[in-house]
Amino acid sequence: MILGLHPYLVLNGNGQKAVKFYQSALGAEVLSLQTFGEMPENPEYPMPEEAKNRVLHAALKVGESVIMLSDTFPGQPYELGSQLSIALVLNDVEQSKEIFEKLKEGGRVGMPLQETFWSPSYGTVTDKFGINWQVSTETGQ
Repeated sequence: MILGLHPYLVLNGNGQKAVKFYQSALGAEVLSLQTFGEMPENPEYPMPEEAKNRVLHAALKVGESVIMLSDTFPGQPYELGSQLSIALVLNDVEQSKEIFEKLKEGGRVGMPLQETFWSPSYGTVTDKFGINWQVSTETGQ
């Protein structure tokens, strides 16, 4: 049985800032957050200082959904942004406007928030961390 789909965001050393940003922009609740520095020590593979505060794994509850994220380990390849898009569906136009405004701070709007044939309020934005969002409102009408 599938219990849910959880988008997973991979960041490049700014995972802690992303967690705080999503708490503010989306009202996210941090369910868990572990850093690479909290991993059990292995003398054969000492943890580099620059890795210790990076996010090993975090889970954030947003509404009834969960977003998970982690940072890359220093030196791992990283491709910014387009590897993932998240659909954020709301049931209130005003709330979609508020969230869209917060997500676009320091980011880039792909499609301004507007009425479409499928939604009274839909838009796309890439936030300041390079994550692509689709903000959509369903009002049941």
